[in-house]
This record gives sequence, C-alpha cells and structure tokens, in this order.
Amino acid sequence: MSSNRLTAISLFASSGIGDLALNAAGVDVLVASELLPDRADLFRTNFPETEMITGDIRENIETIIAATQRKLKGKQLDILFATPPCQGMSKNGRGKLLRGVRDGLKDALDPRNQLATFVPTIVESLNPSVVLFENVPEMESTLVENSEGQLVDLLEYLQLLMPKYEGVWKTIEFADYGVPQRRQRLITIFVRKDLASKKQLASDLISIYPKPTHSNKPSGSLKPWITVNEVVSHLPFLDAKDSKSARSEIPFHYVSVLEPRKYFWVSNTKLGQSAFDNQCVNSACLASDNPIHSSTRDEVGVNTGSRKTPIHCHKCGDLLPRPVVEENGELRLMKGFTSAYKRMRGDLPSSALTTNLSYVMSDQKVHPTQNRPLSLLEAMMLHTISDFEWKWELPNGKQASDKLIRESIGESIPPRGLLLIFQNVFGLLFEDYSYEIQKISNVS
Repeated sequence: MSSNRLTAISLFASSGIGDLALNAAGVDVLVASELLPDRADLFRTNFPETEMITGDIRENIETIIAATQRKLKGKQLDILFATPPCQGMSKNGRGKLLRGVRDGLKDALDPRNQLATFVPTIVESLNPSVVLFENVPEMESTLVENSEGQLVDLLEYLQLLMPKYEGVWKTIEFADYGVPQRRQRLITIFVRKDLASKKQLASDLISIYPKPTHSNKPSGSLKPWITVNEVVSHLPFLDAKDSKSARSEIPFHYVSVLEPRKYFWVSNTKLGQSAFDNQCVNSACLASDNPIHSSTRDEVGVNTGSRKTPIHCHKCGDLLPRPVVEENGELRLMKGFTSAYKRMRGDLPSSALTTNLSYVMSDQKVHPTQNRPLSLLEAMMLHTISDFEWKWELPNGKQASDKLIRESIGESIPPRGLLLIFQNVFGLLFEDYSYEIQKISNVS
C-alpha cells in the first residue's frame, strides 16, 4: 500500500475484476467484502494486500467498518465502490421473477435487491468522499422496501439514506469507452456535498462522467467502436466438431465439443442470425422463405419465444436445422429467445458477456466465422482483462475452474471502460491526482 495513493473499500467484490480498474487508477483497496468463497479466493490471489471479508454483508457490517478504520490509521477513506447483485434487477432475472410470481412460487420482490440498502450504514460510519455503485440499467427502476415496509425507488431511497451526499446516475454503454463489448451499465455516483460544493460540481454533477471516446457512428474526435474481429481474429482456428479441433496450445483458447445435433444447427447459422431462423438445407429444395423465429411478452411482462415457429420446411417437409427437442416421442422447437444460438457479427463489439458465455445457446455467442462458442481467452480479451496483470489462480496454487472463470467475467464490468470513468471522477474530485496503468499482453 502506498501513502500517496487514494484509499477505497470494495463491497460485493466478486473475484475483483472491477477492482483492477481501481488499482490501475491509483487506488489502494484496503478492505473487500464478498459472499462466495471461490470468488473471494480469486480476489485474494490478485490483491494479497487487501483484507477480504467473506460472507453475507448483512452479518459483516461492523467487521467491515472496523477493518477499514484499522487499515486507514486515521486517514480519510476516499472511495466506497459497491457492485451489489444484479440478478434480481436484470432483464433475465426479472423475467424469472415475474414467472415465479405468476406461478405463485416467489414473492413480488427479490430479496437480493435489498442488499444495496445496507451500504449507507457503512457509508455513515466511514464517511468516504465518493460512493460509486455499478449495476445493470434496470437498477434505476428497481423497487425495495423502506424501513416502514413501503415500496420505494431504490436509488431515491439510497439518496434519502445518505443525506450528506449528492447523487447522480447514468447508463453507460461501455463500447463507447473503447471496450470491444456492448455492455450497458448504470453508474451511480454519490459525492459528499461539502466536496461537491468545493469543486463547484453541486449544480452540475452529471459532468463528472467522462465523454465517450468511441462511437458506432464516429465523427470528430470519436473513434469507431472496437470490433470482435479486431480483437480475436488473429487467434488459432478452433472447431467444436471434435476434441482435436476444439483445442489449441494457447492457454484458455479451447472450447467444448458440441454434440452432433447442436453442431448441425450452428454450422448452418449465418452471420448475425440465429439458428432458430435457419432455412432448408435439402439440396433438392433449399427453400429460404420459411417463417423465422419471433418473441412476445405475456400478460405479466415475461418475454417468451414463439411456439409457432416451424421446424419443418414448408416446401419439402424436411426437418430444418433449428434447435429442437424430443417430447413424448415427437420433436418440438426448443424454447428460447431470438438471440439464442445466434452467430455474432465480427464487425461490431460483442454482445454483453454473461456467465453462460461459453455456450452456443447463450445470447449471441457463436463465433463470427467458426462453428463454436467463444473460448475463455477470447472472453478475457473482449472483457479487457488482458489489459491488466491478472492470475486465474487460487491461493492453494490450483488454476480456477472454467466455471469460476465464466462466472467471474459474466458478473463483472470491463475494467478498461471502468478505468476511464474512475480517472475522470477522481481527477475532478481529488487534488494532485495521478495514476499509472500497468499493461501486459496476456493473463495467466
């Protein structure tokens, strides 16, 4: 820990990928908190000087406060960074919640959304200069219960619980900050009012966000979005048809072999399209006008795929190379969204990487030109982890599992874009602010 660097704590830290940006931005993360032990272990490997507190934050509030005060040694805490769980807020999570409510299996409110409301207690004790929340855009419309059991807007409630702070929130497209991934996140910033006033930001706090550096429609100083092809096209060819073709000698550049039926669907999927839209491959027919897949929202808002999408060619009757399952001895269309089994476009940034990024049935995760999903290495590069020094290793020396790697990436925010945000915010708020980025060419 350096005496001239800023200080921070990180709550709901997961494996610490977002904290790479804090570290590169000249910040020492003194204390971190994470519920899941495997994520916490990966964090410890990469941030050995940070005190990691594992477990439910609701049970560790006093421990977090005491540990932070001990490590501060009387200094000011500059930053509190919080990335509470988004599963109850995201579109996918909300859809599952609505379905559960409809079926009488879940309450109307997801208890995970309530976790953010425990952050103000820590803020009140530690009095940081700035509080930053990162979450999905749906956080802006998320409802929670207040202390009286009433349903209230989450962000407005956080503002109410932190009266000494001025808050602002904005949805950021990370592709606009040079990240080769279209990933939208709500960045919420609370600045202590005395500091905002001193920096003349109180009346114009929205200016604390940096201006975009890239655009889908570049002009002036804006550069074009960074595309999938620019980042991964140089990597060795992989094919998910068999085990020999599915692996390379480069660490993390491998994929799982697809079962024959899935390979059949994927191999017939065109650029930018879903396997649900595949047309006839019977050489004597090749009809290309079979109805494509569609989706609708039901009466409670759950987005569901059409069940009327045909699986047989309307002209010759052959089975189309579309995702199907057998049920009661008959084939039917697999349930899925229009973005499932979809081949991504190489001339755009990738879609948002999720915890299912290694599966072809995930959202737009079929390689642009090869019959396979993304490799873990490609995901690391598209997520910009490869900009920084990072080890996929646990404290016992064992390599992190593929599952842990996928989940860590899917749960985190691309550190390259987050670094630009931190740089702008900290540069406006803190005197004599400077930082140095350590960049390397790969991860281990």
